[in-house]
Amino acid sequence: MSFTIFVDGSSNLPGTVTGELDIHVLPCSYTIGGQPSTYNGRLDSFQPHEYYEMLRRGCRVQTSLLNTQLFLDSFRPELEQGRDVVYFSMSSGISGTYQAAKIAAEELSQEFPERTVRAVDSLGAGFGTGLMACKAADLRAQGKSAGETADIMDEDAHRMLQFFTVDDLNFLKNTGRVSGATAMIGTVLNIKPVLWGDTTGHITARSKVRGRKKALAAIVEEYKNSVLNPENQRVAISHGDCEEEAFKLAEMIRAVAEPRELIIAPHEPFTGAHVGPGMLALFFHGKKRTEI
Repeated sequence: MSFTIFVDGSSNLPGTVTGELDIHVLPCSYTIGGQPSTYNGRLDSFQPHEYYEMLRRGCRVQTSLLNTQLFLDSFRPELEQGRDVVYFSMSSGISGTYQAAKIAAEELSQEFPERTVRAVDSLGAGFGTGLMACKAADLRAQGKSAGETADIMDEDAHRMLQFFTVDDLNFLKNTGRVSGATAMIGTVLNIKPVLWGDTTGHITARSKVRGRKKALAAIVEEYKNSVLNPENQRVAISHGDCEEEAFKLAEMIRAVAEPRELIIAPHEPFTGAHVGPGMLALFFHGKKRTEI
């Protein structure tokens, strides 16, 4: 039986992908310079250079939690039409969104006991969520049910790897990811951390190198050591207004192991506010996080 797949705007999926795979995108709300704004997941209408330039100039962005009511209002019409629902959330390690979606799923399961309503914790963000939804769409096309797909993807989340580096540690400092002293020393010494989504879905430092080129090389090395069956999967790269480096990273990835599909896109504004301009990230399926 077919079912509806939901993500939110933080999944970073281009409209061409969500349209082709029939993935529904929920909006993300935030304030920028004190003014309310909504990102509806449409990358084609997002102006990354303008957005990240505002961040460079010191404009502050505050993001808002996706709340339970949004999920209730979005899921219920699908259930009323006789369709099951699977939602992929950003990591519970960095946001309360998963918990809000889970509460909605539990309430709707009681209201529609004949239907399946599942929230899946991606243990990631950006394409770390989006690529999971894409794989779920593949499973749906193969005839898997909502419950079967959610079960498979619950396990698959531990193989959805994401490595990234940032240009300005102060954005991570502002969200409590690194200390003020670390940010200051890292900036002075040109230390570039390679970060990742760890086994619990939290953002932690994987390694620290000096200089941007070495950071990119370290990300490529992670891909080389951990990717599995690249010829059968989608790999994604997102960037905070550093497109030239994103294409350079793509060349390096292809030289190691050519994926079936490689998506390159600007990093969406919702989680982009927390990593800042110059962020460069790689997402792929590979070994379990506990094995690397």
